[in-house]
Order: sequence, then C-alpha cells, then structure tokens
Amino acid sequence: MENLGPEHGLQHVADPDALLAMSLSGLPEEAPAVTPRRVARQGRGATINPASRFDGQAASAFDDGWATLAAEVGDLPAVPTTLIRDASRSVISWNESPDIGFDRAVNPYRGCEHGCVYCYARPTHAYLGYSPGLDFETKLIFKPEVGELLERELRKPGYTPRTLALGSNTDPYQPVERTLKLTRAVLEVLERFRHPVAIVTKSAGVVRDLDILSRMAAQRLARVYVSVTTLDARLARRMEPRAASPARRLHAIAELARAGVPTGVLCAPVIPGLNDPEIERILEAASGAGARHAGYVLLRLPHELRALFDDWLQTHFPDRARHVLKLIRETRAGALNESRFHHRFTGHGAYADLLVRRFTQAARKYGLNEAREELDAGAFAVPPADARAAETALQMSLF
Repeated sequence: MENLGPEHGLQHVADPDALLAMSLSGLPEEAPAVTPRRVARQGRGATINPASRFDGQAASAFDDGWATLAAEVGDLPAVPTTLIRDASRSVISWNESPDIGFDRAVNPYRGCEHGCVYCYARPTHAYLGYSPGLDFETKLIFKPEVGELLERELRKPGYTPRTLALGSNTDPYQPVERTLKLTRAVLEVLERFRHPVAIVTKSAGVVRDLDILSRMAAQRLARVYVSVTTLDARLARRMEPRAASPARRLHAIAELARAGVPTGVLCAPVIPGLNDPEIERILEAASGAGARHAGYVLLRLPHELRALFDDWLQTHFPDRARHVLKLIRETRAGALNESRFHHRFTGHGAYADLLVRRFTQAARKYGLNEAREELDAGAFAVPPADARAAETALQMSLF
C-alpha cells in the first residue's frame, strides 16, 4: 500500500490521541443528553463508512455522551488516500445488460477519489472487502500494468472489436490519474490498435489527452461524455467534493469540441428535489459549450448506497431530506431503488415521466438529440509486436 502525502494535495489524519489528551475537568458528572451533530470529513463525500453487505458483523451508532466534546472540537479530521495495487491479470470487463450501450469496459481504478455521494459503483467496493462509504473514496485499487494487460487481451486470436467504455465504473480521470497516467496508457494502446473508445468523466483532466483523442476522433475512434450534475458550485462541492467544478467541466466540453472530438453531456444522476430543477439549464450550458449529444440517468440507490445517501442528506440538507426521499420513492414504486432492466435508469410513475419529458424537450430545443455517429470498429488492426520499438528506432534515425 502507498499513502499519498501533501505533495498530492491530500492531508493525513490528525493524531487521534490528541483528543484523549484534552481535559475533561470542565464536563459535569452527568452531561445532559444531546443530539449528535452531524459532521462531514474534509474533502470527502460520504459521511459514514458502513460495513458491506457481505460482512458477518456490523457496527451501529450509539451516543455515549461524547457528542458535547465533539461539538467543541469541530469537524472530523481529514482522511488520507491509500493506493493499493491490483494483482489481477485481466483488465477488460464484460456485461450483457440491455440498458447499457456497450458490452466491454476497462477501469484502471476501483474506488474513486471524486467522492460523489450518489455513485452507483460504491457497492462494488464490498466485493473487495471494503466499505462502500469512506473506503470507496480513500482506498483506491489501481492496475499499474493496465496498458500491457490490455494489449495482451487485444492480441488474443479471435478477439472481435467493438466500442470499449473507459470510465463505466469509476472515473478514469480522477485526481490520482495526474501522476499514475494509467488512463493515458490505455489510450496509447487503443490508438495503436485503432480500437474505438467511449469515455465518461466529470473531470477537466480529460483535456490533457487531447493529442491522442483528437487523432482518434479524426478516424472515428473516440467520443467523450462529460457528466454535469449541477451548475451550482456549492452543491457540486457537497455532492462531488473532489471532482472538477461545473465551470471547468463546461470548459472541458468546449476544448474537446474545439479539437474535433465528438462530445456529449450526461445529465446524471438526476436527483428529484435536489438538482432536477436544473435539467434545462445544464443542457443549455452544455450545448453552448459545444456538446452535440445528451444523456440522462435517474438517481439509483442500490444496496449500501441507500443508507449512505440518506445520511448525507440528513447532514447537508436536513430541511429537505424527507422531501427528496419521498420524491425518489415516487419514481421507484415506493422504494429507493429499482433493479429491473429497462426501468432502473429512468424509473416510472408520474414524476419520473415528467422528468423524462423535460429532458427530451430540452435536448431537442438545444440541438442535443441529433443522431449519434457510430465509431468505426472496422478499423481495428493488430500491430506488430515490436511496433513500438520500430517507431522509436525510426524517430532516432531522424537525428
């Protein structure tokens, strides 16, 4: 494991023993009962770190009288990010979902430091033995050999190319990508094999790879979707504490479009009673920046995400938490999640239908509903194994 220090813009946890050193002489022998103050970790989205659904034991919160002291101490200390090497020997994941427009994906990272509280991928951290809460955004699994492993899989006899998704589970341009550059390694392989790729991100870091993406786009091999959940910077900071600001995401759309990369906007997730009033404004802003297509996904709360989202609402929006949850249930037949195919992304019921109609009309109004050009899987070609070495030799011969 590797701890990321201050040079990466991250902070380490303060010494917990400092709390024990505080004098308790000022406390009464029997402190009055108080309601624990809900606090959030600095720079983190999840407010709790619950056990996964696979754990045999679970801890429950209990007020032992320390709430008064906690209120005096202030916010909880920051939690550092830990990198954990992934030893798996394959990198392409496959799916057969009829709700998703691709059948394969590569995720250089598991877990995501963006800390989006609503992220549907959080429950997958339970498969690794970690909590979908704070663990998901602080314990990141990375694949240092992702480029080499991907190349090995693309060279297998009988491999049939189709558009590969990058960022289907966790963001390929989360902050740690700035130093590890694993997503760029994937793109370098895909470009050499002329393999089509579709990227989903909410990071402005995608513009770093405009050199590769613009070349691939010129051959109909790349498209990018930028997720914009809100134009309210304060709301974005609470929902997605380490993701790019809304303004920077719109700037990224503009830069991608200017470079000739087909770019769309994802209005996802739409959270009833929280960001759904912004649907039209988001699509208008994205269209103005140069987006050509738009997508829509209703909030999903599978497994542990239900408790995580509820606690986050109670912490940041206690005045409207009950109303938001009520509206979500109206789109999910009284529940907080819908797992059935063809329903889980859009919901059903009067409120869900209204959201879909609003999105559809806005997409049409702002020119985001044009037919999407398919990427070219027929251009795929396996390069010679020593192609990289030959290219380097050619470059050196020019000097």
